[in-house]
Amino acid sequence: MQTAPLTRKAPRPRADALRNRERIVTAAQEMFVEHGPHVPLDEIARRAGVGNATLYRNFPDRDALVREVVCSVMDRTAQAAEDALAETGDAFAALEHFVHTAADERISALCPMVSSTFDKHHPDLEAAGHRLEQLVEEVMNRAKAAGQLRPDVGLGDLIVAVAQLSRPPAGTDCFSVDRFVHRHLQLFLDGLRAPARSALPGKPVTMEELRQP
Repeated sequence: MQTAPLTRKAPRPRADALRNRERIVTAAQEMFVEHGPHVPLDEIARRAGVGNATLYRNFPDRDALVREVVCSVMDRTAQAAEDALAETGDAFAALEHFVHTAADERISALCPMVSSTFDKHHPDLEAAGHRLEQLVEEVMNRAKAAGQLRPDVGLGDLIVAVAQLSRPPAGTDCFSVDRFVHRHLQLFLDGLRAPARSALPGKPVTMEELRQP
């Protein structure tokens, strides 16, 4: 009687290896925001405090690193909204938490890299984007059902406004307007509250419309 061959489980990454990967992703996010997606990878490794070999062992090319940074940002912003909704049950408060977290994560600086540097249809990127969009749309629908959010705004309206309001004006330093971003975002959020004070032109913008060329 033959016995089934034993299958070996893949070894779990060591704690120091996981820390190195996290440091690389954090350093890359900071430098992509500061200098754009083409910053030298050895500069990222230096800021992360690791060698070039460690960086390339985790991320074989620039596209893989950029993708990981963008996915991690989308995952954290989605988690922020999910956690806020679970803690309070207040859908509008969860929406506010998402908006302010997205600004802190510099999502306006990172998201343009999706279309400019690599395959935006990569499965990891699509999965992270789908989770984020699905969750925020659910939060918005709950806020509308509770009479907290005006009914004439769509997910696309929210994403465009967050990106525009957290992006520095042309000719200004990326970090010089940081102290104003949350003030302006809160003004925008207050304008989303129901009842609406005015009628918006056009119709609610969807993510599908934003993706159209």
